[in-house]
Amino acid sequence: MAAVNEWLNGYLEAILDVGSSVRKKKKNDDKVKIAKFEEDNNDERVEKLFNPTTKYFVEEVVNSFDEHDLYRTWVKIAWDDAQKLARRRLDREEGRNDAANDLSELSEGEKEKGDANSIGLEPHVKDDISRISSEMQLWSEDDNSRNLYIVLISIHGLVRGDNMELGRDSDTGGQVKYVVELARALANTKGIYRVDLLTRQIASPGEVDSSYGEPIEMLSCPSDGSDCGGAYIIRLPCGPRDKYIPKESLWPHLPEFVDGALSHIVNMARVLGEQVNGGKPTWPYVIHGHYADAGEVAAHLSGALNVPMVLTGHSLGRNKFEQLLKQGRLSREAINATYKIMRRIEAEEFSVDAAEMVVTSTRQEIEEQWGLYDGYDLKLERKLRVRRRRGVSCLGRHMPRMVVIPPGMDFSYVTTQDTVEGEGDLKSLIGSNRSQSKMNLPPIWSEIMRFFTNPHKPTILALSRPDPKKNVMTLLKAFGECQTLRKLANLTLILGNRDDIEEMSNSSSTVLTMVLKLIDKYDLYGQVAYPKHHKQSEVPEIYRLAAKTKGVFINPALVEPFGLTLIEAAAYGLPVVATKNGGPVDILKALNNGLLIDPHDQKAIEEALLKLVADKNLWLECRKNGLKYIHRFSWPEHCRNYLSHVEHGRNRRSTSLLEITPIAEEPTSDSLKDVEDISFRFSTEGDSKLNGETDPAARQKQIIEAIMSRVSSTGNSNNSYFPGRRESLVVVAADCYDNDGNLAKAFQTIILNVMKVVRPGRIGVVLLTGLSLQETIEALNSCQVNIEEFDAVVCNSGSEMYYPWKDLMADADYEAHVEYAWPGENISSTIPRLARIDDEEENDIVEYASACSSRCLSYSLKPEAKTRKIDELRQRLRMRGLRCNLVYTHAGVRLNVVPLFASRKQALRYLSVKWGIDLAKVVVFVGEKGDTDYEELMAGIQKTVVLRGAVECGSERLLRSEDSYKREDVFFQDSPNIVYAEKSYEDCDISAVLKHLKVS
Repeated sequence: MAAVNEWLNGYLEAILDVGSSVRKKKKNDDKVKIAKFEEDNNDERVEKLFNPTTKYFVEEVVNSFDEHDLYRTWVKIAWDDAQKLARRRLDREEGRNDAANDLSELSEGEKEKGDANSIGLEPHVKDDISRISSEMQLWSEDDNSRNLYIVLISIHGLVRGDNMELGRDSDTGGQVKYVVELARALANTKGIYRVDLLTRQIASPGEVDSSYGEPIEMLSCPSDGSDCGGAYIIRLPCGPRDKYIPKESLWPHLPEFVDGALSHIVNMARVLGEQVNGGKPTWPYVIHGHYADAGEVAAHLSGALNVPMVLTGHSLGRNKFEQLLKQGRLSREAINATYKIMRRIEAEEFSVDAAEMVVTSTRQEIEEQWGLYDGYDLKLERKLRVRRRRGVSCLGRHMPRMVVIPPGMDFSYVTTQDTVEGEGDLKSLIGSNRSQSKMNLPPIWSEIMRFFTNPHKPTILALSRPDPKKNVMTLLKAFGECQTLRKLANLTLILGNRDDIEEMSNSSSTVLTMVLKLIDKYDLYGQVAYPKHHKQSEVPEIYRLAAKTKGVFINPALVEPFGLTLIEAAAYGLPVVATKNGGPVDILKALNNGLLIDPHDQKAIEEALLKLVADKNLWLECRKNGLKYIHRFSWPEHCRNYLSHVEHGRNRRSTSLLEITPIAEEPTSDSLKDVEDISFRFSTEGDSKLNGETDPAARQKQIIEAIMSRVSSTGNSNNSYFPGRRESLVVVAADCYDNDGNLAKAFQTIILNVMKVVRPGRIGVVLLTGLSLQETIEALNSCQVNIEEFDAVVCNSGSEMYYPWKDLMADADYEAHVEYAWPGENISSTIPRLARIDDEEENDIVEYASACSSRCLSYSLKPEAKTRKIDELRQRLRMRGLRCNLVYTHAGVRLNVVPLFASRKQALRYLSVKWGIDLAKVVVFVGEKGDTDYEELMAGIQKTVVLRGAVECGSERLLRSEDSYKREDVFFQDSPNIVYAEKSYEDCDISAVLKHLKVS
C-alpha cells in the first residue's frame, strides 16, 4: 500500500502540472479571495471542487481508495499554503501595477509598434522554432578576425566528454549531455577560438571514475592546431574533492567555485590574449550558467568581469516548490530542508537579475514557469523593450530577454534515407522462423524481439524514465483495450535500467510493478517488450528497429517541458505521437511529422496510433517531413541562433572590460627575483605549462623586458610604490558598531593592531566598510592612522573604491563595472515606501543625504522602526523590475542601496584581478557578526579571521525571513579557510595569526 501511495502522489503531482487546481480565485476590489472548503461529502460539492482531469484521476486510478480520505487530501492541498501564495500574488500584482504606472507616459503609437515584435518571444513563424527577430543581425562566420572565448558552467553531476553516465543519478541527466555537446558545437563554429566548460572536480576513486578528478579534459581539438584553442572541460574544486555530493549540498561551496573560476578565466584571458589579441587580455564573450547553481556562479563572474551573462534554467525551483506544496506530503519546512528549495529559488532570482538573456526550450517554459518569478514579467519586459528601441528612458528598470532556442542534436551518425525500408528488409534479416541472416544484428534488437510472437509487426516505441508523470499506464491501457491496435502492432517500453525492481526508488518500482500487472491483466505477452537493460550507445539502434518495422514513437507524458526524444525519433525517420502539454507543440509545428494528443484521453491515444500505423501514406508523409526539417534542431543551427542573440545582447549593453594593472613601475635597481609573482598565476592546479603557457624562465624574461621598457619609456624611476608589488593583502572588514549604530572603539583597536604588524612591502592593507568616505576619513583620523597607509579603501558597502596613494582618487573602472542595471535616483523615493511595514510612520526611514553618492543611496532608520528584511524588500523591488543590492549596516539603523554587482566581496575579487593577487593569499578580519553582507565575506577561498568580541551589535536580524534559507546554505561554516581567534580582538596576536596563515 505504501508503494501505491507513493505512485499516487507522483501521479497527483503530474496532474497538477497541467493546471488542475482546487484553489478558486476571484477578483473583487483588487483583492484575491481564497475559497474555503468544508469537509462535506455531497455530490454537488464534489462536482464543483473537482474538474474533469481530477475526476479522471479519481475514477480511473484510485477507485479502490476511500473517497473521504482522498477528499481530505485535496482539501489539505487547497488550504495549507493558499494564504501565503495569495499574498505573494497580491504583492506581485501591486509591483507590476507600480511599474506600469511609472511607464505609462509611453504613447499609444509606441505601444502598438512594439506589440508584435518587442515581447520576450519572437513573432510566430509557421513551422519554425528557432527565430531571429528583424532587429537582429544573423551571426556571420565570414569574419575571420573573431577569436572569441566562451565560458559555459554546469556544476553538479558527473560531467565528462565520453561514456557519459546518464541516468546514474538524478544529477547526471540530459543537462550533462546538453552542455558537453554545446561546448563541442560552439568550438566548431567559425569565429569561436576556445570554449571552456567549467564543472566540479571530484577525486573519489572508490565512488566515481578517476576521470572526474582530472583538472582538464579536451573535448575537441583546435582547428588551427593552436595550443589553447578548441573545447575543454575544466574541473574546479567545489566542496570536498574526495566525495561526490548531490546538488542540494553544493550551495555553501559555490563561493569557492566562483573564486576558482575567476582565477582560471583571468589566466586564460591573459594566455589567449598573448596568442590571438596582441597581448591584450581576451575576456569571455559571454558567460553561460546552466541550472540555478551555475547561474549564481555566472552572475558573480559577470559582475566581477563586466561580461554579459546568459542563463539556461533546465528545470526551475518555483515550479517544483508549488507542485510539492500541492501534493501535501511535505510541509514547507520539510521541502526546504530536503531540497534546499528556497536557496535554489533565490539563486534563480539572482541569476535573472544579472542575466542579459535567458535561453528556453519552449514558449510554455517562458509563460508558465519563468512567469512565476518575481524578477520576470512578460508584459513589463515588452514595455521596457519598446522604450529602449524608441530611445525612451526605462527609469532604471531591467529585465532579461527570454529567447526560445531548442537544444541542438548531432545528426552526423544518423544514416536514414528518404526511401522507406519496409517489412521485407526486416524479414531479410530475421526469417519467419526467427533465424538470423549472416549479418549480425545489434544485440539490443535481439533483446527486444525475444519478447514478440511476431517481431515483424510495426513497433510502437516509448522511451522514458519509469516516472508516473510519463503516463505509461494510460498508454498500456490504450494498447491493451484496443484489439485492432494489438493486431496491427507491437509495443516496446524502454523504461530505464533495472536489476531488481524491489531495489529501485518507490515511484520507479511502483510504475514498473503496475506495468507488469497491466501486461498480465490484458494478456499482452508476446506483444509488449520491456527489456531490463540497455546502454546509452544502443538508443540509436532502438530507434532504427522501430523505423525498420514502420513503427511509431510516442511520448504520452502528462507534461513534457521540451521533448528531446521526439527530435531523436524524427532523425531516424519515425513519425511521432506526442502530448499536447508543453514543448511537443512547438516541435511538431516545426517538423509536421506526427499527431498531438491529450494524454488523459485514452481514446485519443488509440486513434492517433491507429492512424499512423494503419495509414501507410500518412506514415510516409510524416517520415519525410521529419527528415526534411530536422536540420532546424541541429547544433549548427542552434549555435547560429544562440550567437546571434548573444551578439544582440552585447550590443545593447555597455561593457567596460577590466584593465589589468601593467607591470610595476619601480626602480630598475630593485630586485627582480620575485618578478614572476607579479604575473598572474591563476590556473586549475597552478601548472604554468597548462593550456600552452610559456615556461617560467621565458615568462620571467618577458616580464623583466617589459619592466625595463616601461621604465625607460616613462623616465619615472623614482616611484618606489605600486600595488602590483603586493604578494598578499590584509583586509579589515569588521563592522564595529554599538547598539545605537555608532562606531565602537573596537574599530580603532583592530586598525591599530593590524597597522602595527603590517608594514609597507609585500603585504598590502585594504579597508572594507559600510561607512561613507567622509565617515571613514574621520574614523581613521580619530585613531591617528594615516589613510595613505591603505592600498585601497572600499566604502558604502562596496559601491565605491578609493586609492589613498593616488590622493584618494576614485576607481572609475570599478564604478563602470558595478553600474549594470543601476536605477540610481529613480528609486530614491521608492525605497522608503517599500521598506516600511504597512502601518509604520513615514519618517521611520528617511534619506541620509550626507552618505549618499552616485552609486549609493543611504537611508537612516529610527532605532525602533519596523522595516522589511532584505529578502522581502529585494522581492518587492524585483517585482517592479528594479535590480539592486541591499545592505543594512550600522547595527541595522542604516540601509545602503547600491548597484546589483557592488559588494565588499566583489570589490575584493576586482582587486585580485586588477593587481594580480591570488584570493587565496588574502586575509580578511571580521567580527562574529556584522552587516547583512557579512556572510559573503565568510565564503570563498580567502582566509577569514573571526575576531571574538569585536562587534557589539550586528544587522543579521534584518537579513532573511523565517521561511527563507539558512546561513549553512550560504557558506561552509567548517571551512578550513575560516579561523577563529583564540583570544578577544583586544588581545589577539595579529602577527601570530598571519604567521599561522603563512602570510608574513
